[in-house]
Amino acid sequence: MRKDLLLPAIFVPLWSSGFVLARLVAPHAEPLTFLAVRFALALLALAAIALWKGATWPGTAREWGQALLAGVLIHGLYLGGVFWSVANGLPTAISALMAGMQPLLVTLLAGRVLGERMSRRSAIGILVGAFGTLVTLAPKLGTTEAGGIPLIPLLICLAGVISLTFGSIFVKRTAIAADPLTNTAAQYVGALVPTALVMPFVGGPAFDATELPLWIGLAWSVFGMSLGAILLLLHMIRKGALSKVSSLFFLVPGVSALMAWIGFGESLTMIQIAGLSIATVGVSLASRG
Repeated sequence: MRKDLLLPAIFVPLWSSGFVLARLVAPHAEPLTFLAVRFALALLALAAIALWKGATWPGTAREWGQALLAGVLIHGLYLGGVFWSVANGLPTAISALMAGMQPLLVTLLAGRVLGERMSRRSAIGILVGAFGTLVTLAPKLGTTEAGGIPLIPLLICLAGVISLTFGSIFVKRTAIAADPLTNTAAQYVGALVPTALVMPFVGGPAFDATELPLWIGLAWSVFGMSLGAILLLLHMIRKGALSKVSSLFFLVPGVSALMAWIGFGESLTMIQIAGLSIATVGVSLASRG
């Protein structure tokens, strides 16, 4: 398989698992406490790998500042918003829908900020992907257990997605040249800042170390998400057009629904399968435009 197809094929399932992970760990840990532990462990793991490989750390205050700000936006605020929202009543499907809006936000901003030009095929792919995302989530939009969508968690989740959008644009615009291992480790230092500051005000710290699902979720979040998915995302942002990379997020709601069906027995209807297929076509068009 070609590299430009292999990396997205690995990235999408890794990133999609984050929404299912938020549901898995929610009963066992306060979300920001969980994320703080996750960021700290990922930081230690990346630092150890970087030390073993002799990787170069950011050498100037500007490089450190860029890495720290990227960490605040991409990790701290985005993941903090998603995990807190899911733990406080926002349905997983709705949080995935918010993530599905990210390519549209990037499309609106990337042209002006980065000067990226989008071909007609890519624009059509973005629209098709957006339609596929809506089709995938439509069966669940009116079936929240609480009878409605809580406004505050919805807004917090949306704020997190906006933060991810600006963080992605910032990484692409600054074109940080530091080693990806050390740069990502520095980002997790930045991610810890908002997480630690907000944690005491939302019920943390709280972490039930006796629960096996929590440790399974933590191990996956560190190695599968914080190392695997994030390094892939940053690599693809640097190497490709941001709008094309962001179009991959259209696949996230459908793949998340499939994972929830396998892991938690949530229903996966033919309409959702059709939506996932439509979103796949859209991503293919956008990535080749």
